[in-house]
Amino acid sequence: MSATGLEAFDKTLQITNTWLKDIMADHGPDRQVAWHVLSAVLHTIRDRLPADLSAHLSAQLPLLVRGAYYDRYEPSKQPMQYRTLDEFLKHIEEELQFVRPVDAKDAARSVFNVLSHYITPGEVRKVRESLPEDVRSLWPDPEVRH
Repeated sequence: MSATGLEAFDKTLQITNTWLKDIMADHGPDRQVAWHVLSAVLHTIRDRLPADLSAHLSAQLPLLVRGAYYDRYEPSKQPMQYRTLDEFLKHIEEELQFVRPVDAKDAARSVFNVLSHYITPGEVRKVRESLPEDVRSLWPDPEVRH
């Protein structure tokens, strides 16, 4: 029996909950905090990407997450030109200012790990390589095995 009556909705809820569970493993059992962490990091990534690459990434996100990804998106202002890890983390901190304290660096690592796990390696590589080098240091290359 379907929870929502629509398979597409059931599937996106299931996948989104899996992603949130992975984030909660790093940040505690608060689902709302996990949602804010996911949204904050995705917005910060999105705002740094050229529109085409941003759209390619969004195509691999669960439908529900894709909606959050595009929330407050202003493509005419993208890509932002921040060049340092501190600038990247500042954007995450601004998005997380209304939830309990979460370290922006830990938030970025959590979402990077989720993306590396659920998004195709080629897309992860393209997105990762578009970020400043010091930001990439938080996002291990998924194609390099340790």
